[in-house]
Amino acid sequence: MNETTLFPPLPDHLSIDPRSPFHVAAVFEHDIGIRLNDKERLDVAEYCISEGWVKVPAGKTLDRKGNPLLIKLKGRVEAFYQ
Repeated sequence: MNETTLFPPLPDHLSIDPRSPFHVAAVFEHDIGIRLNDKERLDVAEYCISEGWVKVPAGKTLDRKGNPLLIKLKGRVEAFYQ
């Protein structure tokens, strides 16, 4: 028997931080990929397709609360299920 899994639609704005209002837990049950300017990024912490940016950690730098310091990269963003 074929078992088809329906993926939830990918939102326009998504964050991996569970405290963020843009965190959607159902999406993270599946593997997703992010392309920025036709190059796949594996370190994306947050993205927005309509505004054309992704946030990635800036090396090993941490803020005063112990969270990674994020920088915003702009370009053409594509999100997809792997």
